[in-house]
Amino acid sequence: MKLVIMTKPTFFVEEDKILTTLFEQGMDRLHLYKPKSSPMYSERLLSLLSEDNYKKITVHDHFYLKDEYGLGAIHIDNPEENLPEGYKGKFSRTCTEISQLKEFKRKSEYVFLKGSFDSQSEATSKAAYTVHELEAASEKGLIDRHVYALGGISLERIKIAKDLGFGGVVICEDLWNRFDIHNEIDYKRLISHFEKLQKAIS
Repeated sequence: MKLVIMTKPTFFVEEDKILTTLFEQGMDRLHLYKPKSSPMYSERLLSLLSEDNYKKITVHDHFYLKDEYGLGAIHIDNPEENLPEGYKGKFSRTCTEISQLKEFKRKSEYVFLKGSFDSQSEATSKAAYTVHELEAASEKGLIDRHVYALGGISLERIKIAKDLGFGGVVICEDLWNRFDIHNEIDYKRLISHFEKLQKAIS
């Protein structure tokens, strides 16, 4: 099972140090997700990371960054959106419906299934599917190693995702909630949790 780490949507001071440490600890797939932000800030963050890790980074916006920094891939968040004209490199996509999986995973390196589980932080943000619907999709072969669960993924839910046949999980809040960007400078608790996530997917 693959472990994808998605950045916080906002930039913060210790971010480059934390990402560098995560790469050192074995993170091999980072999704740079900074919606509605200026590309200048993404460029600055990338410039603070080792070039050795650029191939492990997938960018969600400002797709020119992929070629400029030699990044690994781009990610299309909106199922209605087409690939940039003439694009030939690796890419992944977000699906918002189970019915999109068959078509999109055939053309992508992998796809995210959004809303796989209830959000941990927003009580109103519920899973888009029942466990029964996910089990049925798995039995039909729609959920397989090319489909990664996105939404509400926590350490405890990794086993459920694995049992459902997901090939990977996308971690965001479950990791970043271990570090208070406004009041902390020590991120050992976050790194410790990352190590637990790594063990859980193996």
